[in-house]
Amino acid sequence: MKTDKWTKKHKLTYDKEPLNMINIRKLEAELWESADLLRQGSKLTSSQYCMPVLALLFLRYAYSRYKMVEAEILQGRPMRGGRVMPVEPSDFAAKSALYLPREAQFDYLVNLPDNILDAHLKGKDGHDINSLGEAVNNAMQLVEDQSEQLTGVLPKTYTMFADDLLRELLRIFNNKTIDEVGGDIIGRIYEYFLSKFAKAVASDDGVFFTPKSLVKMLVNVLEPKQGVMLDPACGSGGMFVQTGDFVNAAGMNANSQMTFYGQEKVEYNAQLCLMNMAVHGLNGRIISGDEANTFYHDAHNLAGKCDYVMANPPFNVDKVKAESTFAAGRLPFGLPGVNAKKKEVSNANYLWISYFYAYLNDHGRAGFVMASSATDSANKDRDIREQLVRTGDVDVMMSVGNNFFYTLSLPCSLWFFDRAKRPENCDKVLFIDARNYYTVVDRTLNEWSEWQLRNLQAIVHLYRGETDKYCQLLQDYKAALGDTTVATAQEAIDRQKAEAKQLIADAPRKDKKRIEAEMNIQLAALEDILETARQHEWLVEKFGEGEYQDVLGLCKVATIQEIEEKNYSLTPGAYVGVAEQEDDGVDFHERMTEIHDELARLNTEANALMTDILKAWEDLK
Repeated sequence: MKTDKWTKKHKLTYDKEPLNMINIRKLEAELWESADLLRQGSKLTSSQYCMPVLALLFLRYAYSRYKMVEAEILQGRPMRGGRVMPVEPSDFAAKSALYLPREAQFDYLVNLPDNILDAHLKGKDGHDINSLGEAVNNAMQLVEDQSEQLTGVLPKTYTMFADDLLRELLRIFNNKTIDEVGGDIIGRIYEYFLSKFAKAVASDDGVFFTPKSLVKMLVNVLEPKQGVMLDPACGSGGMFVQTGDFVNAAGMNANSQMTFYGQEKVEYNAQLCLMNMAVHGLNGRIISGDEANTFYHDAHNLAGKCDYVMANPPFNVDKVKAESTFAAGRLPFGLPGVNAKKKEVSNANYLWISYFYAYLNDHGRAGFVMASSATDSANKDRDIREQLVRTGDVDVMMSVGNNFFYTLSLPCSLWFFDRAKRPENCDKVLFIDARNYYTVVDRTLNEWSEWQLRNLQAIVHLYRGETDKYCQLLQDYKAALGDTTVATAQEAIDRQKAEAKQLIADAPRKDKKRIEAEMNIQLAALEDILETARQHEWLVEKFGEGEYQDVLGLCKVATIQEIEEKNYSLTPGAYVGVAEQEDDGVDFHERMTEIHDELARLNTEANALMTDILKAWEDLK
């Protein structure tokens, strides 16, 4: 296979990171497709299938972690009587890892005989095990016995699976590529499965997944370092996982730096959350059920005590009992609008907004997802918004476009509070309109790429005077791109496509598919580089070497006085304006005349054609 100078120059760039990411994405998709085919061949619904499948992924993670820690423990292990001393649960606890009894280890379950009765197995309570489902149930119980956080969380419903289906699931998740890729791959796969299940099983009372793109944006702007973090509508725990990743990536240990608290009314979702945290090695306290209904309970007694609050609460909830809500407190700006007759809060958006503010300590930060309508809703909402703005603690407001959710196509907004803003920003708010800045995943889903996330975060850095972080981003672009520009990246792609076409044409039939697959991987890597170059160009065109400026249609720093003049609206579009459209050199009126003439000609031809068709039809009679 030929390799030109440009390809050689960027060999490290696309042989390592992008190709590795491509392999991971391929693995995720293949595992999901295999598992979902099994569901389609069973009588199980997605909601029945979701929890047991995710728990098997958790068990696979626990086993990988167990084997890794076991190898560390056995290094230099003392010997007694000529034999290495066996590992014990306390050895794993010392390394913040989960000890797995033999019967709970993934390879043990995978290697059980087809006829379970031949193994003469006993459960932890001494009963006979007569099916693979019973063996997996027993494994889940043994795992729970090792972890207080997981007690009562893992499913024990595997007898509803036929043994052959369950055996195939175990085989699918025993994929050796998982270990070869390394890193937090099972955590990624768990989140990928969560996102896929979210589409299938979401309902009004069961939405449990916030797309990773939105969560990352919240975390990137808040930049958590240490302290107490609360998510009072925690769903499957994405806020905790991304916060943990952010803290760990900064060279710290999330479990020692952060204390995680969550409330989740739906117990099913809380179980997903606890498993998700465990897969990512995080500890936390999650309360579920009626006592976790945030409208009526501060379950952890955290009002005024949080360093960070993050959430994606349910939007536009109605019929919230006003008296019970008022008695539960955390309403520094009073109740929003109440239906006097029914004594119910008719829209709970500003209850959530008030709670997020009330939970913060005097230096806390909050970031949350909210319905777009809340940025300029009227009446009592407007009064609460005025009080919020006047605190000076509203920090950043960001508009998000359509199709960022798996189950909703509506736009949303991201709100950020900071109770310890730098003095220069105390009377200011940064508005970002990102509705037209995203990557299309498919026709129903958009997201921000990693570079897009960092570009939007860079605007916040410049607003906060953190020029060093902006300069670090420029250095990261330089490391990824070298001297590559959009033009040179596009040229390389064009050359690669031409080369691929020729190689495939010249190859023997038996090699065509293999060569095509190899070339597609390389093209995908080059496309990643092209997209990186585009994002670099987007950023530098607007902010150069690192000086904040308002950009028409994108961002604007507005004063409290300016916000007052707009009746305390917090809608970014009201401040950033509309970017000027590039003049394409076409005279509008002239072009419209041409279109009108063309349409008239086509209508005439259509009428003539219809006349001919009717005449031919008459001749056939």
